[in-house]
Amino acid sequence: HPVALPADPDGNRWRKELYHCLPAADLHPARSGENDQRQRRQFRHQVANAVRAWLTAIAMAWAGLAQAGAATVAVATNFKVPAERLIELFQSRHSAHHIRLVSGSTGKLYTQIVHGAPFDVFMAADAERPMLLEKQGLVARDSRRTYALGQLALVGRESADADTLVKGNFKSLAMANPRLAPYGLAAQQTLQHLQVHLSDSIKVVYGENVGQAYAMLISGNAEVALVARSLLDSTADAWLVPDNHHAPIRQQLVLLPRAAENAAALDFIAFLKSDDAAALIQSFGYLAAAS
Repeated sequence: HPVALPADPDGNRWRKELYHCLPAADLHPARSGENDQRQRRQFRHQVANAVRAWLTAIAMAWAGLAQAGAATVAVATNFKVPAERLIELFQSRHSAHHIRLVSGSTGKLYTQIVHGAPFDVFMAADAERPMLLEKQGLVARDSRRTYALGQLALVGRESADADTLVKGNFKSLAMANPRLAPYGLAAQQTLQHLQVHLSDSIKVVYGENVGQAYAMLISGNAEVALVARSLLDSTADAWLVPDNHHAPIRQQLVLLPRAAENAAALDFIAFLKSDDAAALIQSFGYLAAAS
């Protein structure tokens, strides 16, 4: 803006005032150029530091995302409670990960996966469905493995054993549907092995899964039930069906293709191979995969 200067015949006074008011750059061009260069260098240095800090923050954020994540695990009903305990232990050691659990009969979960259900890990109650998924190219390569061996048990509202089945000393029997649940198939094979002939007076009720079959016994809708040993507490008066009465109940898991790089899913599967996981699985009435 124009500056109104006071009248001064010799001009000395206002020149001195102007000298003190104007920037040094206007009066000393050489000095101004040096200052500008220094300021530019400082500015470039500050920008470079800011960019480095920004890139470092982004790298750390990506590293965190790579180490943390969420995964959905579909598990057979018979293994739901052990899976919950395993997830609790896993997440206590991997706090950045979150595992969501979905349970149901192995047959239904298999069908859902075939139709595109958004699961990351499938923990079946048999080996058949994981093998079928593998043949259809619906699992991550080399991911299928046995994580537990199931045991079948006969339990009743009163004491029950092999003679109970052979002599037909019951009016109703609960078991899982052999077409949907591996424990139902094992129950059917056990009856065949013992040559049990169910008379018209004996009612057989089928659950969609082994959990429903056990619920029928608890609710009084069945007198005896052939169910997973893992569903019973340690004080239950049950007959453990010998392994040679049915095909081995190899419970296998697979990683689904969508989770091939899912850190949470991969870490959870790796955790299931640990000694601590094996001990927890055995505590629920299963045999560890290595047994």
